[in-house]
Amino acid sequence: MTKPTVFLVDDDASIRDALSLLLSLKGMRAQVFASAEAFLETYQPDWRGCLLTDLRMPGMSGLDLNQSLRQRGVSLPVILLTAHGDVATARAALKSGAFDFLEKPVNDELLMDVLTHAVERDAQIHRATTQRSETLEKTGRLTQREREVLVLLSRGLQNREIAAELQISPRTVEVYKARMMEKLDCRSLADAVRMGLALEQEPAAGQGEQDRPVPRLDA
Repeated sequence: MTKPTVFLVDDDASIRDALSLLLSLKGMRAQVFASAEAFLETYQPDWRGCLLTDLRMPGMSGLDLNQSLRQRGVSLPVILLTAHGDVATARAALKSGAFDFLEKPVNDELLMDVLTHAVERDAQIHRATTQRSETLEKTGRLTQREREVLVLLSRGLQNREIAAELQISPRTVEVYKARMMEKLDCRSLADAVRMGLALEQEPAAGQGEQDRPVPRLDA
């Protein structure tokens, strides 16, 4: 499922019907569930959009559902609805990672505003996650030395400075740089620098393939 969807979880059928009708009239796609358990049984990792769930339900509560999703690493924004809202519950909801907290009966305009921002937030997270995966896949092609050249390049070092740091010649740095640019499919040094900056933020990963010998270029 790629189209953004509001996943509505509420044990009250009349609430589900009313909210799904409102969303439809506002041009938003909705998918309804009568319980948190039903949502978790059906959930697919490629779902995009946000989750709008009642706080108090038989069985698993909205808070429990949000916590379960976070434990599974699911980033889908969660908005909690309750007719029994209080400050303590609101704080608990936000502390547990909820995107927002709304009391019933909720104003239609406020609800649509929150849902729109939640869907936008999910799209931002998805884009960032996709970009990160692509960067890790590409940098995983690099050898250890090529990774070192990339990181030093992203720190603003020139060829001679990189050469001094790695105790190799500037011309050898050029060879590693050319190999690195080809493996990363970079059209410019700016693209490579962005990948190098992203790589530095990642925990140590596999070192990729072994370095091929570089012809001596010091002469």
